[in-house]
This record gives sequence, C-alpha cells and structure tokens, in this order.
Amino acid sequence: MASPQQITPKLSALIPLFVFVFTFLGVGIYQNDFYALPAPIAVIVGIIVAFLMFRQSINSKIETLLKGCGDDKILTMCLIYLLAGAFAAITKATGSVDAIVNLGLDFIAIQYIYFGVFVIAAFLSVSTGTSVGAIVALAPIVIGFADKSSVDLAILCGALLGGSMFGDNLSVISDTTIAATQSLGCKMSDKFKQNIKIALPAALFTIAILIIQGLGLETNVEDTTVYSYSVIKILPYLLVIILSIIGINVFVTLLLGVIAGGLLGIIYGDFTLIESTKIAYTGFTSMTEIFLLSLLTGGLAALVSKNGGIDYILNNIKKLIKNKTSAQLGIASLVGTINMAIANNTVSIIIAGPIAKTINDEYGLDNKKTASILDIFACIVQGILPYGAQVLMILSFSNGKIDYLDLVSNTWYLLLLFIYTIIFITFRPSLLKIKHN
Repeated sequence: MASPQQITPKLSALIPLFVFVFTFLGVGIYQNDFYALPAPIAVIVGIIVAFLMFRQSINSKIETLLKGCGDDKILTMCLIYLLAGAFAAITKATGSVDAIVNLGLDFIAIQYIYFGVFVIAAFLSVSTGTSVGAIVALAPIVIGFADKSSVDLAILCGALLGGSMFGDNLSVISDTTIAATQSLGCKMSDKFKQNIKIALPAALFTIAILIIQGLGLETNVEDTTVYSYSVIKILPYLLVIILSIIGINVFVTLLLGVIAGGLLGIIYGDFTLIESTKIAYTGFTSMTEIFLLSLLTGGLAALVSKNGGIDYILNNIKKLIKNKTSAQLGIASLVGTINMAIANNTVSIIIAGPIAKTINDEYGLDNKKTASILDIFACIVQGILPYGAQVLMILSFSNGKIDYLDLVSNTWYLLLLFIYTIIFITFRPSLLKIKHN
C-alpha cells in the first residue's frame, strides 16, 4: 500500500494567502475604508494566483478547491450563518432591538449610566450577534444623551465599545463564535461556558470602575424623556440565550428563535406570515458576504495547505512553542496579527482556525479553551484598531467630540480582558498543579 505523499513545507505556497490579505488591506488603506472591497472578491484574487502558481493540473486544483469549499465544518458554519441572519432580521422587524434599548434606559439612574450603557450594549450584542449592530443602534442615543446631561462622552463611548465587544465575543450567533467553534470542533455551549470564565472577571472589574466613575453625576431635572417598549418582545433573545447555555443544538436553537420571533411579530401585527418569510430570506441574503467568504477561504486554505503553506507556518510556530502555555500564546499572537492586517475579526479566525486546530491537537490543548482564546484575541485587537469598523463607527457618530485616544483610553473592558486572558493562559496550569497537590 502506497504511503500518502509527503507535503514539503514552502514559504512560496503562502503567496496566494498573502495576495488575499494585502489586496483586502491595500484597497482598504487606499480607499480609507476597510469595507470598500468585498472580502470574497479579495479571496478570489488569491485563488486566481494559486491557480497560476501551483503546478498540479487544472482538474486537480479545481478538485482541491471544491474539497476545501465543501469541508463539513465550512458548510456547517455557512448554514449557521443563514439561520443567524434570519433570526437577526426577524427580531429587528418585531422591534426587539428598540425594546432592549428603551427598557435599559428607562430603568437606569444617571449615576449608573456608564455601567448601564455597558450592560445594554453587552445584552444587545450577545442577543444580536454583532458588535457593529449594537453600536449603530446605541451610538446616536448615547451621544444625544451626553449632549443633554453632565456625563463624560468619552467614558460613555468607551462603555459602549467595551460592552459591544463583550457581547459579540460571547454571543452564540456571532460570526466570530461560529467560526471559532466550527474551526476547533467544539460545541457552542461549551465554548460559551469556557469563554465566560475568562470574560466575566474582566467585565465585573469594568462595571466596578464605571460605577465609581458615575457616582458624582447629577440628575438633570429637565430630562423628561419617555421610553416606550414591550418586555415580551425581548423573549426571543432570552430563548436563544437560554437554549444555547443549556447546550441545545445550535440549529434547533436558532430555528426556534426564528419561529418565536416570527410568531411574536405576527401576533403584534408587525408583519403577516408571508411577510415573515420574506424578512427571514432578507436575513439569509444579509449573510451572503460572510457565507461566500467562508466557502472561498476554505477553498483557498485547501490549495495553500496541499502545497505546503500551512505546514510552513506550523513548523515556524512550533520552533517557538515549548509547552501548552506557549502554544496558546502562539495561537493568540497568530490571530491577533492577522486581525491587525485585515481589520476583520471573523476573517482572521477563519484564516487562523485550521492552524489553531492543528496546534491544539498536537499539544493536547482543550478545544473549547483554544476556541475561546481564538475569539477573545480577535475581539481585543478588533476593538482597539483605529481602522476597525467598531472604532470608526463610534468616532463617526461623535462628530469630532472625542478622538481615538479618548475612546480607547476609556475602554476599560478590552484592557482588562487582555490582562486577565494573559494571566489565565500563563498562570492557570501552575495553579491547577498546586490545587491537585
């Protein structure tokens, strides 16, 4: 029986991947907009370069591309994206997003507004699966509130950014969570439980700081804003969160969430049954870019891997890895560096995922911990990038009232998350040994 063909690690095999990254990055810098070029188009450029470079027959390269696109993890990821898109569209059409925001603002006293914005942003982001969506929904309200009161806009916006990234990192319908769990082959509920052990301490310290910062604020008696909302409209979000935490299959969870949101909208007269199907389909189409990106990146990664590119990266990373701790730090550095290059945390996880999975298996790491680290470091870097969508969005809404340094220096959560995650990775193994002894 013939042994499988040995793959020779080659730096040159990474060129198509570099072409993809630098095409995406270059157009973003030139246009001053990192979303000017659709990411799937940048991947196609990389695929074309791979077809021109690699020496296999055209049929062999097409076969490799299709196998990569059709990988079961990639297809699972894509189907989850579709359901997540439908859920987000249905719940938005029912007014659930407005209900969450207005409920929070109605109950929060001015002294707790910093802490309140963090919590509202976190809940909205974890429910909708998008930090950008939470920022778009809340930023105009936050900036308008600051104009009419004595609150510090920089602290308020830092709380908004931190809360949005906290929720996005933990959400079971977030692109990043889906990509990280599917890449590492772990359940979303397991990743959530592991992730919250790392993220919650940072969030609690952040909340303590925000409460202290808000103690001196005084109520504006002229503010008579009345917030209207229906608590019932938040139920689809709560359903999805609870089902996810207890470990129900993600497809079942999202499908039940879509059905619950649809029934709620029909009962309240927000839309008809037929209209609900169109809204769900609109949710499908809203995920077209990330759907195609995942498929095509899977194909490009397969081409690069077959020609020794992935093995080259692994060999060089392994030279720096001495134990499980350095393996985890290596994965964190890898996804963080990729994210700095392309300013997209989901794409960074999709690219780094296969390499992280190989390191995870070879060094006997816990896949749910690795998935959490992958997601967390992509989240941290994305949240502090001056050219990241989240930062740009907040600065745009602020109309020059705060600058980048004002925003980032008041985003306590991301700083504390970075510190705590490093401590968790570095010292947890030795703490466990002490505990067992």
